[in-house]
Amino acid sequence: MKGHFPLDKFQEKETPFYYYDTDLLRETLRAINREASKHERFVVHYAIKANANAKVLNVIAQAGLGADCVSGGEIRASLASGFPSSKIVYAGVGKSDWEIILGLEKNIFCFNVESVAELEVINLLAGQHGKVARVALRINPDVGAHTHAKITTGLAENKFGIAMNDMEGVIETVNSMKNVELIGLHFHIGSQILDMGDFAALCNRINDLQKQLSLKNIRIQHINVGGGLGIDYFHPNRVPIPDFKSYFDTYARHLKLRPEQTLHFELGRAVVAQCGTLIARTLYVKQGATKQFVIVDAGMTDLIRPALYQAYHKIENISSDESISTYDVVGPICESSDVFGKSVDLNTTRRGDLIAFRSAGAYGEIMASQYNCRKLPIGYITEEL
Repeated sequence: MKGHFPLDKFQEKETPFYYYDTDLLRETLRAINREASKHERFVVHYAIKANANAKVLNVIAQAGLGADCVSGGEIRASLASGFPSSKIVYAGVGKSDWEIILGLEKNIFCFNVESVAELEVINLLAGQHGKVARVALRINPDVGAHTHAKITTGLAENKFGIAMNDMEGVIETVNSMKNVELIGLHFHIGSQILDMGDFAALCNRINDLQKQLSLKNIRIQHINVGGGLGIDYFHPNRVPIPDFKSYFDTYARHLKLRPEQTLHFELGRAVVAQCGTLIARTLYVKQGATKQFVIVDAGMTDLIRPALYQAYHKIENISSDESISTYDVVGPICESSDVFGKSVDLNTTRRGDLIAFRSAGAYGEIMASQYNCRKLPIGYITEEL
């Protein structure tokens, strides 16, 4: 089963480009709000790094989500798209001074802090600007996730966060500072997670850490568990919306929140991945010694995930209904890794056919580059076509 696209409108556009189905995006956002609202004190932020297309951000902001940022540029993009500063959290292992100052000036909700060195800088800059910065400590829970090695973040070997054994000492350091206020603990174990057991394991670890803090009479107002919920890359038509019910229910069932605590989420991929598709045009069909190649005008500069992670994206010839043939689908970039898929079954493909790379709304357009002096792809939403 292929996806349904406005082919007549696509034919008028220069390829490659990104197409965002805003009907699906809004339906996804309604599902998030519906499931999260079943649980008291659940707050959802959208991880801007997944997709910062201004028109997409505007739709998400209108749905009432907060923003999770990892750069000063993302803070600016969030504010420009309508996210209130009171709902912005700012994470990242390497915050520059100007980015911290921007967060202070905009009075964002919270800085997710990853080291004592960073705390010291935030305290210094906040003092210089007459501010008290709200901070959450990002704790590395040493919890593994069943996902790609390149997108795990919660193991002791990863660069992110503060080691659990250092947590109490860092809390004492925070409490000795005049210009920072500790309001939360932050965790994130990785991305594209489909096994709810991984999230349950994180809950159990947080429960243990909270018990440890309770013995020292330390109370934390906010718990932030990051994001990580994955999508079904293999069946974007059959499963267009992730299982938000199981996701939120897992935290409600396993995480022992205190009555005064709020639980924060930072969903990215699960919000936007399925609504986005990279549309390319077939340049040539080349007969090799043992296989056929479909050469398209999109490359790893437009969608780098297959080259970077060996990630799978469902590929469809959306302008052909002819019988199925098997191809390697490749791009024009002068790199052997510029391959979207090998032994892909497509409707018989000819020069000029439109090829859709599905589930590309997350980490697609936002990671595009101008390698080989190529133009960046344009992103269109449904309303623009």
